[in-house]
Amino acid sequence: MGTNQNPKETQKNSFGPSSAKAYLDPHYWDERFSNEEHYEWFKDYSHFRHLIQAHIKPNSSVLELGCGNSQLSEELYKDGITEITCIDLSAVAVEKMQKRLALKGYNEIKVLEADMLDLPFSNECFDVVIEKGTMDVLFVDSGDPWNPRPETVNKVMAMLEDAHRVLKPDGIFISISFGQPHFRRPLFDSPKFTWSVEWNTFGDAFHYFFYVLKKGRRSLDGKVSSERVQPPSISLLHEELESEDYIFRTNIDEMNS
Repeated sequence: MGTNQNPKETQKNSFGPSSAKAYLDPHYWDERFSNEEHYEWFKDYSHFRHLIQAHIKPNSSVLELGCGNSQLSEELYKDGITEITCIDLSAVAVEKMQKRLALKGYNEIKVLEADMLDLPFSNECFDVVIEKGTMDVLFVDSGDPWNPRPETVNKVMAMLEDAHRVLKPDGIFISISFGQPHFRRPLFDSPKFTWSVEWNTFGDAFHYFFYVLKKGRRSLDGKVSSERVQPPSISLLHEELESEDYIFRTNIDEMNS
């Protein structure tokens, strides 16, 4: 993450909306992607590469939900994972991503315009489904985080159900999120799903959660963990305070308080 003196950082911050509710507006994203070449939500690949490599093999078929203008697919490709499909709801993001990948010669990566709540793929066709910050957008107007609005829960469950559907029987869903386990577990642990749930954290002073949900590995006794994890203490660096990640989280906390 850069500092004020880094022109790239200044460029990235300039696209943040005045209100977190704008993140729910498709027009906001089309306009942003029209003008912004690249932005990495929740840190870049180097910060969680060690976690990714523990779960994705070179021959894995990977679906990325809400690719935007992230370079995640490119970094995976450089690591030898070539069977990658990226989707985004924004036609602008898809077109720009297709052109960017073509210029770099990454022609094996597919980029499609699609809705993550209604995936256009057959059942059990991916080894890995991954999202980085995309699900968090659904929580922008969720209300009380302990008791999210039904509209929010319905959207999140639609996303999770379709991710579960397109995963192979032993597939893995990876979610990179601000959402703390005591807020995400009630959704991940729905009886509709057969996956187990585990997580790690990464980040220097500001913690992000790296969830790994393994399909077909749910505890045989059907019990759901009642573990509640205390939020990690936050001692933010100057550059963290200026990042859009921090602003995004702060705005949501204020809206839902």
